[in-house]
Amino acid sequence: MSQPELYVSLDIGSSSVKCIIGEVIDEKTIHMIGVGNEKSSGIRKGSIVDIDATVQSIKKAVNSAERMMGMSVNKVILGIPATQAMLQDVKGVVAVNSENREITDDDLERVMDSAQTMSIAPGRELVNLIPRQFTVDNLGEIKDPRGMIGIRLEMDGTLITTSQTVLHNVLRCVEKAGLEVQQIYLQPLTSGYFALTNDEKSRGTLFLDMGAESTTVGVYKDESFTHVSMIPIGGENITKDLSVVLKTSMEQAEQIKIEYGHAFYDDASEDELFTVPVIGTESKEQYSQRFISEIIGARVEEIFDVVMDTLYKLNVDDLPGGVVITGGVAKLEGLQQLASEKLNSRVRLYIPNQIGARDPELTSAIGLIRYAYMQSNFYNDFVEDPPIVPPKDEEIINKRAQSVQKEQKEPKQGMMSRIKGFVERIID
Repeated sequence: MSQPELYVSLDIGSSSVKCIIGEVIDEKTIHMIGVGNEKSSGIRKGSIVDIDATVQSIKKAVNSAERMMGMSVNKVILGIPATQAMLQDVKGVVAVNSENREITDDDLERVMDSAQTMSIAPGRELVNLIPRQFTVDNLGEIKDPRGMIGIRLEMDGTLITTSQTVLHNVLRCVEKAGLEVQQIYLQPLTSGYFALTNDEKSRGTLFLDMGAESTTVGVYKDESFTHVSMIPIGGENITKDLSVVLKTSMEQAEQIKIEYGHAFYDDASEDELFTVPVIGTESKEQYSQRFISEIIGARVEEIFDVVMDTLYKLNVDDLPGGVVITGGVAKLEGLQQLASEKLNSRVRLYIPNQIGARDPELTSAIGLIRYAYMQSNFYNDFVEDPPIVPPKDEEIINKRAQSVQKEQKEPKQGMMSRIKGFVERIID
């Protein structure tokens, strides 16, 4: 690639909507040229419950990112939450087409298409098809068979599906916000892929994305994404606990959690004191960090208990790679120590290292950009039309503040866009 590629990611979360405009130099180097992070409405535990409110939240986040660079966004890489997501092993088999038996892009495309011929259960839709390995004439464990000589090409992969209703609602919101969907990925797939090292993905590692209203559980093993689930408990539950016990507002409780919160009781300070206004009165109460650490720790321990139960139900019992935690809750002091003690494992916190986006809350949005670039590079399927365009005037930058109708466009018929053809079918 002689020119940097531009990507725009959209992460629609329960507490906030994140929009990032990134200039990708290579798989490790991204220049953040626009970041929008706005409080979300209409979303509960990863699911959309109010279309109009969600649309407004998306518009605000995109508009914030646009203003940072004075450009207008027209297409995004969309992240789909793990709500009702399912993984399924699939296999594709084709005969090599070319006369000289050299495997080409066309053969790669056909073997992936053949893996999708299996029937998908009613009410579910394809999100991603991830190749695990290719086999050429019984020679397996091949990552990229193109250029090799063979007669028979096989592919073992993972098919990711989600609820048609969940997907339909997300796509409808993005469409009503005046945006075109360039690509769709399951969020824990993309964020986990880059949060974990190659060794962690190979040995078997638990990946936790701890958000406001939910915690996503993902497992990587043998270099593959093998399990996924979502737990409807997150950082907002901690805030509610503090609000109830301290008899203060949710806003005040959230601020206390951010400034004084500590998850590990043994390391919390007895000397660090702060005052809290009691809701409905003129009085204030004084508390120590150690006092609230007991409240916070109890809720975090509950989350980890549910994580362990989830792993048991998924029949996952051997994860020598340890645990990697990201998401907004990962900023909570003492979380790593408590997780290590409760999960009885090595625990590492992941924070993106891109300049301008060093926040675990942005892990998913950044992962979407990095994964989209990696896929485009592998399949040589870069989008010709840029996702951002220069605005004609200030009114265009502010267009997301009003109702916008999306222009109907013909889908690009590249390999990855063919895999995602269902987007247009659902919207129509």
